[in-house]
Amino acid sequence: MINAAIVGLGRWGKVLVEAVSGKSERLRFTVGVSRDPSRHGEFAGAHGLRLVDRLETALKDPSLEAVVLATPHSQHAEEIIAAAGAGKAVFCEKPLSLTAAEAARAIAACERAAIVLGIGHDKRFFPSMQELFRVVKSGELGPLLHLEGQFSNELTAELASPWRYTREEAPAGGLTQTGVHILDSFVHIGGPVRRLVARVLSHRPPPDALDSLSVMLEFSSGISGLLAAVRSTPFFWRVHVFGRNGSAEALGQNEIVLRRPRSAPERLSFPPSNSMRANLEAFAGAVEGRAPYPVPHEEMLATLAAFEAIVKAVDSGVFEKASP
Repeated sequence: MINAAIVGLGRWGKVLVEAVSGKSERLRFTVGVSRDPSRHGEFAGAHGLRLVDRLETALKDPSLEAVVLATPHSQHAEEIIAAAGAGKAVFCEKPLSLTAAEAARAIAACERAAIVLGIGHDKRFFPSMQELFRVVKSGELGPLLHLEGQFSNELTAELASPWRYTREEAPAGGLTQTGVHILDSFVHIGGPVRRLVARVLSHRPPPDALDSLSVMLEFSSGISGLLAAVRSTPFFWRVHVFGRNGSAEALGQNEIVLRRPRSAPERLSFPPSNSMRANLEAFAGAVEGRAPYPVPHEEMLATLAAFEAIVKAVDSGVFEKASP
């Protein structure tokens, strides 16, 4: 069992705690870090958290093997570097940072300290996505040609902290909340992005935003891609991989559709599971040395390179290179 501190007790930090509290045999939260511990006494009591007001205090705690960051995006790189310096494994909510250069610094610090770095791309752990990855890896789709993905959600002002809607912390419309999850799956399937063009069309500004993000991508492997994210609309997840011999489409958390030549589509469904718990337990397993963490550092960095290029392309209106 890995003992961890949750750093940041906003809405999402509490969601992460609830994902494993009393449910996991791999990871438990024993410490909560908040700038104002007095606001979280009831939650801490319900989940057995000892509250402290500084990350530094948690990093000096010998009972902790890991820290989990649910903090503003601009803080991630320095917090990861601090955790690595203290010899603590670190799990960081997405995005890993806001620039590829900062992400590279954070990753390098973890590599020097030989500690595990996890990332909050829990959508990789959807049963539908696990099957999609398996089908792609099997080669049954033949040479890959094209990827399409959309993750859209209802994100109202009441559901998130105000910092999540600032241009500095959340550029390019729904990129940080939803689009980056699609990018992560694209990089895992198609490899690094070579260049891209992107647009955001806004109907209403934050905090209760109505906008859409559209991205056209070209991968270094020669695959093409289309990415979309819409705020605000009911939850929708889709990743569709097109190959010469067929296609595979993950729909939502638990469904996949396989299409093959001269055959009716095959629709498969899977039992529900908690993807956040699965991700945290994969991280804990890596800390324990059971298995490597399933998101390699090079994929983390390639995703951030594409992320940064999208932000630039939204501002510039031209194709942007996406190199780490």
